[in-house]
Amino acid sequence: MYPVVAYQLASAINLKACRQQLSWRLLFQDSDELYYTPSTNKYIYIFQYGMVSFFNMSESEIETVIEQIEPFCVTYFKQKLSDYVEVDIQQHTLKVEFDKVILPDLDQEMIRLVMLNTSQSVALERYSEITEDLLIETNKHTVYLEKHGKLDISGNKLKRFIGKILNIKNKISENLYIFDSPEVAWENKELNKLNQDLKQSFDLKDRYRLIHDRIEIIKENLELFKDIMDQRESSLLEWTIIILIVIEVIDLLISKIL
Repeated sequence: MYPVVAYQLASAINLKACRQQLSWRLLFQDSDELYYTPSTNKYIYIFQYGMVSFFNMSESEIETVIEQIEPFCVTYFKQKLSDYVEVDIQQHTLKVEFDKVILPDLDQEMIRLVMLNTSQSVALERYSEITEDLLIETNKHTVYLEKHGKLDISGNKLKRFIGKILNIKNKISENLYIFDSPEVAWENKELNKLNQDLKQSFDLKDRYRLIHDRIEIIKENLELFKDIMDQRESSLLEWTIIILIVIEVIDLLISKIL
């Protein structure tokens, strides 16, 4: 059995700096990913959105690699989310089971797909935790609105909250390829089947939709809060204008009387 383990190391990793400083043999690169082999039948997969996946590497080897990558991390996480799957080799067999993937041989592109989907599983777990916390926070404001008929959040804080939601949605869209097959799988039936089976095994599409639905619910609530806030500010402005007009009229009447 060959272990595949993926960690969320940081909110982002500087891939340009990694390319310049890391000495392992580079097998694949683009703007979002670096796929290395440090030695025979060992692989390291680094993603711009803070994920790193390892194939057939011991705990001590992984710790050493993480120490080398840490300087290139943005907002390094001391507590790391992770996921794990085992790869078994059986000739003429390509099969995805629970916590195990059976490959016909140690094909580096098949291994890359396993590492990719394992990494996306960890990323989805992180975004699931973030959106769940945001939904809980949003629900607190809706409960207050129901009880008191007004909001307990300021306009500036609401705008920052909306910006945070949009930023998370953009990051998910930019960094996760849940509904897209990697280029390597486009023209190879075996790789495409492996990729689809892995997505199904990790339940990536349903987990992605759950996160997306949570974000949409939060956005709808925040848009409603914004409308209420705008209406309140508009009413305040109207009353301010009315008061100023009344003061102007009173001042004019006093001037005429005097």
